[in-house]
Amino acid sequence: MLPYDFDFQTSLNQAPVLADYNSFTTHAALQQAVKAYGGGWALELGAAFGAVMGSRQMIQAGELANKYGPVLKTHDRSGNRLDVVEYHPAYHEMMTVAIRYGFHSIAWTELPGAYVAHSLLAYLKQQIDEGSSCPLTMTFAAVPSLKIAGDIAKEWLPLVLSNTYDERHLPYFEKKGVTFGMAMTEPQGGSDVRANITFALPAGDGSYKITGRKWFCSAPMSDAFLVLAQTSKGLSCFLVPRFTPTGEKNKLYFQRLKDKLGNKSNASAEVEFHAAWGKMIGEEGRGVASIMEMVRHTRLDCAVGSAATLQRALTEVIHHCNHRSAFGKKLIGQPLMKNVVADLCLESEAATTLAMRLAAGFDDAVQNEEAIYFTRIATAIGKFWNTKRAVLALGEAVECLGGNGYVEESILPRLYRDVPVNAIWEGSGNIQALDVLRSMHKEPRSLEALMNYYTKAQGQDPRLDKQLGQLQQLLAQPAYLEYNARAIVEKMALTMQAIELIRIAPAPVAQAFCQARLSADRNITWGALAPETPMDDIIQRIYQAPA
Repeated sequence: MLPYDFDFQTSLNQAPVLADYNSFTTHAALQQAVKAYGGGWALELGAAFGAVMGSRQMIQAGELANKYGPVLKTHDRSGNRLDVVEYHPAYHEMMTVAIRYGFHSIAWTELPGAYVAHSLLAYLKQQIDEGSSCPLTMTFAAVPSLKIAGDIAKEWLPLVLSNTYDERHLPYFEKKGVTFGMAMTEPQGGSDVRANITFALPAGDGSYKITGRKWFCSAPMSDAFLVLAQTSKGLSCFLVPRFTPTGEKNKLYFQRLKDKLGNKSNASAEVEFHAAWGKMIGEEGRGVASIMEMVRHTRLDCAVGSAATLQRALTEVIHHCNHRSAFGKKLIGQPLMKNVVADLCLESEAATTLAMRLAAGFDDAVQNEEAIYFTRIATAIGKFWNTKRAVLALGEAVECLGGNGYVEESILPRLYRDVPVNAIWEGSGNIQALDVLRSMHKEPRSLEALMNYYTKAQGQDPRLDKQLGQLQQLLAQPAYLEYNARAIVEKMALTMQAIELIRIAPAPVAQAFCQARLSADRNITWGALAPETPMDDIIQRIYQAPA
């Protein structure tokens, strides 16, 4: 006999599953950033989309799409080439909803704050599933590259900007909407795309025949891809559709799908082009410049996505700590746990604010020349920092849940595996740091715009001023710029975060950030906030449980 009644069917002291909540209206810091950066008109849209993204149905869709990943079908039963990637219905469900809300198209509506609105939708969508956000981002980001070629833009943009998702494997001109992928890297080059050997020969009718191999083709089920290939004048950019303009299957042959660490719901393929039909975008020999229009926009979404994944993990952490008791009180009431969670939430608010500030820079760049140069360099800085910090913070978030955060039934293992892709995709940390130096050298006005931005913030906090002084010292050593590139970009990013938090966040939040991140004795881990820090307020800005 047990000394007390024991219910073997019910677990004690376990947090309920977090579902059916609004991922936007429970996130005060995100709401404030959207308003501050010109997206106030999108608050109602965010609330509607947040209710969908926080629903049990969408959360389950994210789980299913990752559990039952894409499958490549190279041939039919008779041995004919198919080159089709099949997905679980949950994947198509997420794509349908995201496209219906304009994830890919809203930035191009010419509304004030349209990039901020896009980043809001991208932020909320990313928290459900990293993988399906990839083709959505590339479809959004393909627009500026397509606009370089007027004839291509006229034919393709109405389909790209359609808010109807059409999963059918048909020629693009028979569909109600299309998605875009990209294929840049090759086995021998990786990020060094100028080492590419895929080549394109003129077909005599304005099109090209492309032959070669790509090591990573993102989202191979897309209706078209932006592809880099060599011509007689150098590396050039091409539009390569799945079907030719005459309706024939284009000569793209997918060899296998990558078995990746994370990002499981999204397919990444190795592909061969056997004299595939393509149309040049932009000037011959300037393919990198043409495709960089796309890359700058995908880098924005990398910064946004990492901030989103970090906040999603912290939502689980806060929810767990609000319900789980240990050593006589709720976890959130234990001083050290509260310190760790609040410090992570400070990291999250800084990342979210930086991401939305980058989006606002894209909006400003539509009419402001200095904003163009600022955004070019700031996007690489923000992409570098947000993607790196999120990887570290996710490990701490898993630890906050202990064993419960380490099992696959929790969303945290998936988030932990997914988050590194943003640090790798569109150039890893070293590439971003070197791109910052390259912008400083090739476009001096970028550094000038950035330093103007910093100078205007002087005098707001002594720790911020000290950071600016240290940054200027590093920049004054031209012989060591490449050696110090990461240290330079880190200081640039931290300074940007501090400036923006001082500008839009409550003063105690900004002061806590400057103390925790800009002080000389700052801790490299989390949980070192001063006792007087308003930890409860900081935590509630990242996730406020519904009443």
